[in-house]
Amino acid sequence: MAKLKFLDLRKEIIATCLKMNEEGINQGTSGNISARTDEGFLITASGVPYHHMKPEHIVEMDLDGGYRGDYLPSTEWRMHLDIFKHRPEAEAIVHTHSIYATALACLRKDIPPFHYMIGIGGGTNIRCSDYAEFGTPELSTVMLKAMEDRSACLLGNHGQIVFGNNLEKALWRAGEVETLAKQYWAALQAGEPVILSDAQMKTVLARFKTYGKQSNELGKNEAHAVSAPTRRDTPKEKSKGKHKGHKHK
Repeated sequence: MAKLKFLDLRKEIIATCLKMNEEGINQGTSGNISARTDEGFLITASGVPYHHMKPEHIVEMDLDGGYRGDYLPSTEWRMHLDIFKHRPEAEAIVHTHSIYATALACLRKDIPPFHYMIGIGGGTNIRCSDYAEFGTPELSTVMLKAMEDRSACLLGNHGQIVFGNNLEKALWRAGEVETLAKQYWAALQAGEPVILSDAQMKTVLARFKTYGKQSNELGKNEAHAVSAPTRRDTPKEKSKGKHKGHKHK
């Protein structure tokens, strides 16, 4: 058997699949996960239970719709391919049928800015696409429209899909979408949620640009969107604490 390419990434995809189900944002094999490579992308095989999945069950695909290996890719391969083709910033994709996101998708409800964490999807709401049958080019079309300027969307009568700059980030974003869907659902049971204004969300989105970054990850012209406390143990202050040649009398 030929040596598998991208072995570490294949193992990481399997670990992410298992974690997705452990976190309760997917059931059985209904979800699928992919990650970009320098030759195309890797995606989970069709219908293989995650706890039985081995590296060879992660299918290598190119961006022209071809695959290599003995296993067919997920029936949703086209959605993944079209995100990778149209969104160059996408490095990993998670698609799930999480309970509350799917419930809202079946109601064809966008998730509005009832909470500032909506910003994790890249905009002022998380849109719900029109319905199209799974595995079809039409589904990719409505999905890409709902994901314009966004990194997440609900799929009409289907589920949710997100992307991130790595597998960990994509899984985190899928979990956040499900949490927001659950919170929005709960708020609707009690009344009509208060929606944040465009002006309020504009400042939230500005803050999200540096959310989670440390000082060494910021660009030269990039500043903390949220005021940081004053650091006390700077190298300069450490040097002040040294007293060369000091003698006790």
